[in-house]
Amino acid sequence: MLGVLATAAIVVFGAAACSRGTSTGMPGMDHASAASPSTAAMPGMDADDMPAGDGLTATRSGLTFVPASTSLAAGAARSFAFQIRGDDGKAVTDFADDQTKRMHFYLIRSDLTGFQHLHPTVAADGTWTAPVAALQPGTYRVYASFIARDMTGKQTPLVLSDTITVPGNTTTIPLPPATTSTQVDGYTLTLAGTELMATMTHTLTVTVSRDGTPATDLQPYLDTYAHLTAFHDGDLAFAHLHPQGHADGDHGGPTLTFAAMLPRPGNWRLFLQFQTGGTLHTAALTLTIR
Repeated sequence: MLGVLATAAIVVFGAAACSRGTSTGMPGMDHASAASPSTAAMPGMDADDMPAGDGLTATRSGLTFVPASTSLAAGAARSFAFQIRGDDGKAVTDFADDQTKRMHFYLIRSDLTGFQHLHPTVAADGTWTAPVAALQPGTYRVYASFIARDMTGKQTPLVLSDTITVPGNTTTIPLPPATTSTQVDGYTLTLAGTELMATMTHTLTVTVSRDGTPATDLQPYLDTYAHLTAFHDGDLAFAHLHPQGHADGDHGGPTLTFAAMLPRPGNWRLFLQFQTGGTLHTAALTLTIR
């Protein structure tokens, strides 16, 4: 069995709820496309609710991510099943909501392409099933992000992971260079405050516009106006960043402010998801951390 992940760096950010449609034409699915530091907990998330670690350990806090299989066939949509098991080997079934969902499932290929963020369904025996879109051959890391509750009701936020293979001939796609701007589905996202240092909390600002006009039509997605996931180039360390504030109606934007802390230097691939008109957009860009 492959190693389980603990979570990576966290931070707090603005608001969003769930989507009805998903746009897949994003720069980053296939690589197509300075504020003062602070260590204080950010508004919107209790420090005790933040996952710890870099998302690259096998088992944490007595819980283990157990995939039903460590391989998937390429070229067609597949179901991926897994359990979260305790020290006794039994499936854990008591989870708290995390951004309106009891389980978040992510996967990404070793070259930081093929990103997917899904919300699995669970069976009575504690088996979660995620509907994975067609994958290209290669090695992937899969992540389960959740908040488990023990018998006393204590909550344990974790990100656990494993690696899987998709057999076939693999072509590695080079990581795009670091940039402060990217586009997806007609929207332009521009970053400010990108002079970040590892292990320190900084303010990262994302401005969303369309045809040169500030976008103010962002809808709630997962109880925020944006969802930002980051993966470290090389080891695929995981970080989940939250925007500050809370979603209130279908008029979010144009500015999203994140308290960003990434656990190590190097290049990170950021995937920012936001919703407009019932469609989920996923934009990607590379950010270099000192």
